[in-house]
Amino acid sequence: MSDFLAISPEIKYALADKQPIVALESTIITHGMPYPQNLETALAVEQVVRENGALPATIAVMDGKCHVGVAGDTLEKLAKTGLDAAKASRRDLAAILVKGLTAGTTVATTMQIAAMAGIRIFATGGIGGVHRGAEATFDISADLTELSQTPVTVVCAGAKSILDIPKTLEVLETNGVPVIGFGTDAFPAFFARESGYGVDYRIDTAEEVAALISAQTQLGMRGGVLVANPIPEADALDADEINGRIAAAIADAEAQGVGRKDVTPYLLNRIFELTGGKSLTANIALVKNNAAVASKIAVALETAA
Repeated sequence: MSDFLAISPEIKYALADKQPIVALESTIITHGMPYPQNLETALAVEQVVRENGALPATIAVMDGKCHVGVAGDTLEKLAKTGLDAAKASRRDLAAILVKGLTAGTTVATTMQIAAMAGIRIFATGGIGGVHRGAEATFDISADLTELSQTPVTVVCAGAKSILDIPKTLEVLETNGVPVIGFGTDAFPAFFARESGYGVDYRIDTAEEVAALISAQTQLGMRGGVLVANPIPEADALDADEINGRIAAAIADAEAQGVGRKDVTPYLLNRIFELTGGKSLTANIALVKNNAAVASKIAVALETAA
């Protein structure tokens, strides 16, 4: 993999020195919002990681390499590329590398590349999962499979609320992925603090999460850990209101024949329109919150090592 892996000097040194590192995805930069807001958000999230004692390692695919620690002019170039970039999941990675394309990395591919680099903690917004109507479409995110086979802990605000959350939790259970509620007994639903479903275990401190990760490693378990961290109460949206907007967005997608990998970006953009931009504000707040928690876990993991 070394031929395809490009690690920044800062992250390479941090890995050698066993400093705490938090991986960050790049689809929020390429597909989450327009330039320059995407660049401003990426830099703000990286700053949160640093303020909490860890180093940020933004991951993307550019110029035939998996880049770990995208920064400076390269980060700005990625932000300006925006929607012209591809969206890389596990199935796409080899083709995108061979073609020399620019791509933002999904949860699955960010996990994959983070593991290749030796990074164990990853902060994102929300994971993908089982889409509503999957019993007919079989539309299930590769994120769930990746969580079952890649030893990276993912800190998120639950599953994206456009998904079928109970089916998503069932697939995670089937694949042996522990779902941990960070300071909560309820599984969060991205924009809302509660989905109506529970977590497997509640853990209230970064140190205890780090101990669980270490135990999984010692047991030889190959998969990851999902840490569900609710959006801050001040930034959460009303569950009934957001569910109504989601239902309307799904109806619009069906009417326009939107399918497969285009569904998620379409729905998130339509929800942004239907909420008057409030969903994007909430999205940025929850990503920052997840970055802070992931950083504390990364610090605790290295401290205990």
